[in-house]
Amino acid sequence: MAYFGRRFLHMLIVLWAIATILFLLFRLMPTDPSIAHLDPTFTEEQRQLVRAQFGLDRPLFEQYLIYMKNLAEGEFGLSFRQRQPVMGLVLAVLPNTLLLTSSALIVAYLFGALLGASLAWRRGSLFEKISVPLVLATRAAPEFWLGMIVLAIFAFGLNWFPSGGANVAGARYASEWERIFSLDYLRHLVLPVLTLAIYLQGLPALLMRSNMLEIMREEFVTMARMKGLSERRIMLRHAARNALLPLVTAFALGFGQSVGGNVVIENVFSWPGLGRLLVDAVANSDYPLAQGAFLVIAFVLVVMNFIADLMYGLLDPRVVHGEH
Repeated sequence: MAYFGRRFLHMLIVLWAIATILFLLFRLMPTDPSIAHLDPTFTEEQRQLVRAQFGLDRPLFEQYLIYMKNLAEGEFGLSFRQRQPVMGLVLAVLPNTLLLTSSALIVAYLFGALLGASLAWRRGSLFEKISVPLVLATRAAPEFWLGMIVLAIFAFGLNWFPSGGANVAGARYASEWERIFSLDYLRHLVLPVLTLAIYLQGLPALLMRSNMLEIMREEFVTMARMKGLSERRIMLRHAARNALLPLVTAFALGFGQSVGGNVVIENVFSWPGLGRLLVDAVANSDYPLAQGAFLVIAFVLVVMNFIADLMYGLLDPRVVHGEH
């Protein structure tokens, strides 16, 4: 419980620091944050009324206190451009980002774990010599380039899947659940998931390979061979099982990082997610919306790091006891 308490306190401090930096970042810029909300024909009196409406005429410290109070209540303000509450706009696209990220990570880590185990078991073979450079190449390749290749092959070449968006234009659904579980939505989801999974699978594959190579030198693997167990059983039930533990925490960290790093993928495929919302908000100087999107991304990233810390402590008690 003491370890949990310390980690939870660290998480709160990090979230407070991020929220404070974002507050100062948008208010200490050379341009007026409300300029995107002002019409060029407004008189000076009308400009002051708009500034008063958004609380920008108050002292900076007072603005900060109001800002922190609103955040504690889950209130992110009003979008300059869309004239709607920021929280509603963020929550409308958040499920799309979470589904894209979770689906891609599951595919990447399942494939990566199997590939990494096979690479370790066939060390020195032609299969390893070909696979390792390919894995490194996909990991190093820019996401937008991978997305363009996937689009060129499966969308424009074979015409198997849509090239962008989340649904056919004009489609209507009775509920959000019906939209998400529709065949149309799943077809639009395939290519972004495939691209992100290709990019992400390098880390679990190489991590699993490294862990397997270490575990295969352990005494219990040698003992299993002496007992006459088959190589396949040794790999799956003994070596791979123990090598999977670090991948569990890597998955949690990868989820948080991917939510914030999906900006490129979401823009390449016109996927209506949090990353695309953030880019549009910055491009249109919609500071409240950009600030809200940044905060949600930071919140997910910090929470997933917190979960990864807890999982480290549960899977390896030495992490917890090492602090004392």
